[in-house]
Amino acid sequence: MTPFATPVAAMQHALALAARGLGSVEPNPPVGAVIVDDVGQCLGEGWHQRYGGPHAEVHALEQAGSSARGATLYVTLEPCCHFGKTPPCSQAVIAAGVKRVVIAMSDPNPRVAGEGIAELKAAGIEVEVGLCEAEARALTAPFVRWMTERRPWLHAKWAMTLDGKIASRTGHSQWISGPESRAKVHELRGRMDAIIVGIGTVLADDPLLTARPPGPRTATRMVIDPQARMPLTSQLVQTAREAPVLWLVADHLTPDHTAAIEAAGVERLSLPHDNQHGFPLKGLLSILGQRSMTHVLIEGGGKLLGRVFDAGLIDEYHIFIAPKLIGGAEAPSPLGGIGGEWIPNTPSLLHPTIVTVGEDVYIHGRTTSSSQR
Repeated sequence: MTPFATPVAAMQHALALAARGLGSVEPNPPVGAVIVDDVGQCLGEGWHQRYGGPHAEVHALEQAGSSARGATLYVTLEPCCHFGKTPPCSQAVIAAGVKRVVIAMSDPNPRVAGEGIAELKAAGIEVEVGLCEAEARALTAPFVRWMTERRPWLHAKWAMTLDGKIASRTGHSQWISGPESRAKVHELRGRMDAIIVGIGTVLADDPLLTARPPGPRTATRMVIDPQARMPLTSQLVQTAREAPVLWLVADHLTPDHTAAIEAAGVERLSLPHDNQHGFPLKGLLSILGQRSMTHVLIEGGGKLLGRVFDAGLIDEYHIFIAPKLIGGAEAPSPLGGIGGEWIPNTPSLLHPTIVTVGEDVYIHGRTTSSSQR
């Protein structure tokens, strides 16, 4: 490997390594590490590859071996200093004889939160914090959200026509997007902890909501269904023993309404519900956070997406625009609900990526509001 010309180049490589763990390491954060000598030559590198497995620093130190003594370690997140699924990385770095450690950002985990840095300094290691911090914070934003607020990072996805419709006035929607876009959605599902739809989508489309082919994660498929209308014959119920299904119903319903579906392997979650405000969305996200879910995808429909949008809870958007036109004043749009009143105050996508996927256009980005929270 060509020597890194600058410290920034070394840290950017560590960040690229860290991104390889997305979808496999949650609820842990993605972390990358690079060990270099005095001229910038890479001696070892690694990333956190799977939850419960060795951390990035351990992989890099193993690859560097004895050459790590006197070298510099670039790592995207403060080394942990506690026993969890694995021993503390701070002690491994000290034992290897690393001379200098450059850290992109400190760890928001209260069990670390500067203690790893303190351990390194106490051992006589030179420590620098903040190189490429903005990039590291962007990469770990879902982890930081879960660690500090105990709720998941919320993704929203939809496919729509050029005139902004997600279905015709009759409710027909298959297929608006092309096969390449649908493959992209399956890839996205494979990185999620949960996928949420409303009962309207279940009744209209009878979706399966699995990743095909499977990804690194198996998402819990969640249906918001206050009146318990999900059919026993639906694909979700029929495959509940193959992939988890979480069924959110109003807490006033008696067990007789739900017994048969629960017997099929569906987990029922009962929460307070009223016709005006629906379920408490923040409370629901807190429940998912308590289950260590860090990435959750809202797939629709427009009523559910609109409620989540109105609540200001969407962090990241995945929008597929197909070169089709439906028309019709009664054809639904992606975001129902109340909507914004004053355009300058509505959220925008921050540095969105816009690419062609087959015949469709895929727009992906985080919101300005989520970057400020």
